[in-house]
Amino acid sequence: ENLSNRAMQVLAHAKEEADKLAQPVIDTEHILLGLFMEKTGIAATIFMKRNINISSIIMKIRRSSDMSDIFVLKGNLNYSPLVTKVLEYAAEEAKSFGKEIVDTEHILLGLVRETEGKASAILSRIGFDVESLRRDIKTYYKKGTSDKENSETPVLDEFGRDLTALAREGKLDPVVGRKDEIIRLLQILGRRQKNNAVLIGEPGIGKTAIVEGLALRMLDDDIPEFLREKRIVSLEMGALVAGTKYRGQFEERMKKLLKEIETVKNVVLFIDEIHTLVGAGAAEGSIDAASMLKPALARGGVQCIGATTLAEYRKHFEKDGALVRRFQTIIVQPPTDKQTVAILKGIKKYYEEYHKVIIPDEVAEEVVSLTDRYITDKFQPDKSIDVIDEACSKRKINKNMLPKNLERLKHKINSASAERDKYIPEKEYDKIEQFTKEINKLDALYKAKMSSWSKDINETYQSLTSDDVAEVVSIMTGIPAKKLQSDDKARVAQVASEIKKYVIGQDEAVDSVAKSIKRSFAGIGNPERPLGSFIFLGPTGVGKTEVAKRLAEIVFGSRDALIRIDMSEYMEKFNVSRLVGAPPGYVGYEEGGKLTEQVRRRPYCVVLFDEVEKAHPDVMNILLQILDEGFVTDSLGHKVNFKNTIIILTSNIGTKEGTGDKSLGFGGIKNSNALDHTRFKSAAEKELKMRFAPEFLNRLDNIIYFKPLGLEELKVIFDIQLAEINKRLASSGRKITISDDVKEYLLTNDYPYMYGARPVKRILQNHIEDKLADILINETSPKRKVFKAVVKDNEVLIK
Repeated sequence: ENLSNRAMQVLAHAKEEADKLAQPVIDTEHILLGLFMEKTGIAATIFMKRNINISSIIMKIRRSSDMSDIFVLKGNLNYSPLVTKVLEYAAEEAKSFGKEIVDTEHILLGLVRETEGKASAILSRIGFDVESLRRDIKTYYKKGTSDKENSETPVLDEFGRDLTALAREGKLDPVVGRKDEIIRLLQILGRRQKNNAVLIGEPGIGKTAIVEGLALRMLDDDIPEFLREKRIVSLEMGALVAGTKYRGQFEERMKKLLKEIETVKNVVLFIDEIHTLVGAGAAEGSIDAASMLKPALARGGVQCIGATTLAEYRKHFEKDGALVRRFQTIIVQPPTDKQTVAILKGIKKYYEEYHKVIIPDEVAEEVVSLTDRYITDKFQPDKSIDVIDEACSKRKINKNMLPKNLERLKHKINSASAERDKYIPEKEYDKIEQFTKEINKLDALYKAKMSSWSKDINETYQSLTSDDVAEVVSIMTGIPAKKLQSDDKARVAQVASEIKKYVIGQDEAVDSVAKSIKRSFAGIGNPERPLGSFIFLGPTGVGKTEVAKRLAEIVFGSRDALIRIDMSEYMEKFNVSRLVGAPPGYVGYEEGGKLTEQVRRRPYCVVLFDEVEKAHPDVMNILLQILDEGFVTDSLGHKVNFKNTIIILTSNIGTKEGTGDKSLGFGGIKNSNALDHTRFKSAAEKELKMRFAPEFLNRLDNIIYFKPLGLEELKVIFDIQLAEINKRLASSGRKITISDDVKEYLLTNDYPYMYGARPVKRILQNHIEDKLADILINETSPKRKVFKAVVKDNEVLIK
């Protein structure tokens, strides 16, 4: 079908409605709902002129639609045979009126002509019939024809949006700032030749707003003389291409459009997403929109402003040298934080009027601060406006929710009505009258309270708060709202004490990490670098990875905020590209990098590079940029921000030389911990300088040395693990106690000290859990509540 944009929108609305109501097919009533939702076009005008109560009909249709018990995958809905018939009738009606494109009025006629569906019955009840509807449509066509006859640019009016007219009617938001860009745009438009401009910048930074700002400025007297009589018209490329399925239709339409513009000589054409010109409307053997526009630009008959992103400009636009040379480029930079706050303050009154919510200035500043920090994949001011708009919408919805007292009253009315209906078949008129009086009384009270509440919500404006904003940012980023709202400094102040609860015997290392993190959060550290960057050195099982896990939990709110990269997977040079993505032309290029994609999805995290000494030296080149600049560019050209991450590298280097020969058991360990740590530190420093370049080591905030664990530290870890066992036993009301003698026996009897704390879990499993499991499974009646571990004949027994 040759459908207009409006008609396609009607079908899209119909599909959404069928989806919401869990219907197996799109039926005629869904098409009618789609027509009601489309607020422009002749069908909408007819509904308005006939005073149709649209909201009431929508409610009735939705209520009467039974939820289908057939599971239908969203997006896979088909049209029912009746809808197919409606669209065929619509095409016939369009043809009978001499129209090439099917619009909303033709679909409405199709619904009335089709007599079997629900929509036809509804329309018939509210007074629609084919003949009267055709007469109405003819009247609107005559009126429209006279308007078009008066217009010098009917094709441009159909496929374009006059920004100057919208500015005159006050339908454009004001543009705050961007004075330099607007002046540069005026200078280009005032040139004798090549007076066409293309605005290039990231999405959401305000390229379209600059053109709207120019349209608003054209209303003032300070506009140059050559622009005073001109109008800026935004061309809808999608609408221009829509419905041109036969060869030559698009070229004919484009030719008429350009001829109109060249004839009137007072139009500046604005094409948003101008890269879509390249290839638009091209079929096999035909030319595209860009090729048709080039001669008109060369003659100077058409003046054009375009807008596109840098990536799309390079990918599509730049390849056509003849097109590029006819445009002057204006690079648009994102606004600063100060400028973004000024923009929000300048446009907030429009959001206040729309949502009936007051936006305090301090909340606008809070929005910019939060979006800058937590939403790193979008640009200002778009991301701040998004948050403001959604937060206001959330506040408005909460405000418009029916109060509990009104809900209870409504429930009482429904209950009384249900009770009254029970007595109707038995004709118990006394009871019916009694309940009717009660219902009338409750209904009068409900209406009075409802009227008072409606008046209250319409007249009183609520204020947007920091909590509202934090909740919306939380929904957008996945970071818990409490973490956003709480004072970062207060939270970070507790980092050291919180980590020490779980990481035993590494107070010096934990304090060093905490100091660096505090510097960043206090605003003393470099804001262009990660929050912290460390290399953890020490033997296995001493708490290096556990510190990273606890940092993720305490600073970033969840252990899921830990991204672990096992560097043993990057030993070969060809594997290094997997971190940032395969180069163009290689398999997996479109997938992005393992590191970069995870950080893009979760930019507020701890990144742990485990066993970094095993990685290929080229990995260090990637890490150099991350540590120094706070970002890295992946293979797809995305700039991935690491400024809100904590970078941790772990390594076991220096442990072999540092440990040396030891006597078995903890007798030797207790006496030589300080000596071992000194030897290990010296060996690790020496090996670090050999393995890593000085420029890499200099970019780290700190090199943290973890000490080997002694018997006393292992006893504390033993108690923590034992507490976990008792927590599991508590569900059945049992408990196990282990004396210091048993602990010392287990931790000194051939304990493999070189593995740190990891063997503690295995020792508890072998000597305590296994024996306890045998007792619990074999006991006939659960009498014993407390168990005790003892050592007898060099064996641990459970009593």
